[in-house]
Amino acid sequence: QVQLVESGGGLVQAGGSLRLSCAASGRSVSRDVMGWFRQTPGKEREFVAGISWDGGRSSYADSVKGRFTISRATNTVYLEMNSLKPEDTAVYYCAVDRGRWLLITTDANEYAYWGQGTQVTVSS
Repeated sequence: QVQLVESGGGLVQAGGSLRLSCAASGRSVSRDVMGWFRQTPGKEREFVAGISWDGGRSSYADSVKGRFTISRATNTVYLEMNSLKPEDTAVYYCAVDRGRWLLITTDANEYAYWGQGTQVTVSS
């Protein structure tokens, strides 16, 4: 089992920045694809960014390309968010893929472990 704990969310003005962290425990996730998703009330969870086991590959949703950067250490994944917009307001979740180590999927159903989420609110 893997436990994931996100941190770093908060309230920020439009144009500002936040850095989210997600720490994994229980077993090593150093050989797993990890991802960040976000969700707003009444909507499905959407893919934000993903990173391969070694950090060599990353993938981003079109809506965040050029503004967000995903990175990782051994058992921690980060999401650096810059030029934040009100539409980035959501609960952000980190997740561990079911078994892939290189291919990054945007399908939430392919991720086995999830954190509890951290709220990001961007005011206009």
